[in-house]
Amino acid sequence: MSDFHQNGVITDFHNLTRRPVEALEQELSQFAKRRPMGLILPSLYSELEGPALSNIVDELAKVPYLNEIVIGLDRADRDQFLHAREFFARLPQHTRILWNDGPRLRELDSELESHGLGALEPGKGRNVWYCSGYMLASGCSAVVGLHDCDILTYERGLLARLMYPVAHPRFNYSFCKGYYPRIAEGKLNGRVSRLLVTPLLRALKTVCGPLPYLEYLDSFRYPLSGEFAMRSEVLEGIRIPADWGLEIGVLSELQRNYSHRQLCQVDIADAYDHKHQPVSEEDPSGGLNRMSLDISKALYRKLATHGVSFSSEDFRTLKATYYRLALDLIEAYDHDATMNGLSLDRHCEEQAVELFASNLLEAGNLFLDNPRERPFIPSWNRVQAAVPDLLSRMHEAVELDNQGKV
Repeated sequence: MSDFHQNGVITDFHNLTRRPVEALEQELSQFAKRRPMGLILPSLYSELEGPALSNIVDELAKVPYLNEIVIGLDRADRDQFLHAREFFARLPQHTRILWNDGPRLRELDSELESHGLGALEPGKGRNVWYCSGYMLASGCSAVVGLHDCDILTYERGLLARLMYPVAHPRFNYSFCKGYYPRIAEGKLNGRVSRLLVTPLLRALKTVCGPLPYLEYLDSFRYPLSGEFAMRSEVLEGIRIPADWGLEIGVLSELQRNYSHRQLCQVDIADAYDHKHQPVSEEDPSGGLNRMSLDISKALYRKLATHGVSFSSEDFRTLKATYYRLALDLIEAYDHDATMNGLSLDRHCEEQAVELFASNLLEAGNLFLDNPRERPFIPSWNRVQAAVPDLLSRMHEAVELDNQGKV
């Protein structure tokens, strides 16, 4: 069953009655004969030692329709990479690990930087970008999915529901965004989406006007989810931020490059829990503190490309508007939690809002102070135009890392 959420911008698929995962996988196995499917897993090495990833790998080992799995491995030395090869060896699919800190990929990274094309800042966006390049180089997948490696409640039906709209041969969707309830252990989670993105988008509509771009972003139920699927050609033309603005950046590029009729979102899980980031009030380089800065900057940059101009006064007005809207939402969330027997700490919620409001102003100052900043990683179309053989050399480097000596 589907409807058009909020303002009717994109198709919204509700799984009001869950189909058995085996039935979905049987259909997807048929779809895969026409549209082969692959999966990107951006991972820190530390996640191999965490509580979630081993179960994710066990679940993926049962998936019959995946043609390839590409793991982007960050912050790993040689011994850790060798351990990762053993860790993922139980996957029956064609599996490759991008050792992003290894000498072969570092050399290619330096070459890109010499052309002014490198991803200057390490992070999830950079990891996903390199994995996307490898997917394009391998040419094995017509549909590419992506999800995080810290999902504690992972079951393979999540992936099947995510891939289905893009893989179906009768559907014309180029991109699908996953969403799910952010409830776990009797608590209402998803603070950055609830307390930053939703009130910020509404504040921006008040300050800047009801722009189609803002209406589009506000039509996503969970714009910060790390789960999406797309046609492989989408990977060639999008520019994404290297930092925590990845999800907003991807949605923004899709709005620019594709018809809304080619985009959809789907309910992929009844329960979802993952590793929770600390707020990190005292450390602007980590946790929700850093995340809120990166997301705010990503929104400001994208609004600038839509012709919106900002001044210091605009950012002060935005902060005040956001703060009032966010406090009103906390009241509603508190009532919602009470009605559903959930817990919500209003004091902590308001502390987070105060931090986010301060960061809106800080992100605005950073935006105004760095007009020459190059915030987005170039598209792979541009990279291939500048260095035509780079993807083939990346493919060779990854093969050597995975099958040879390192």
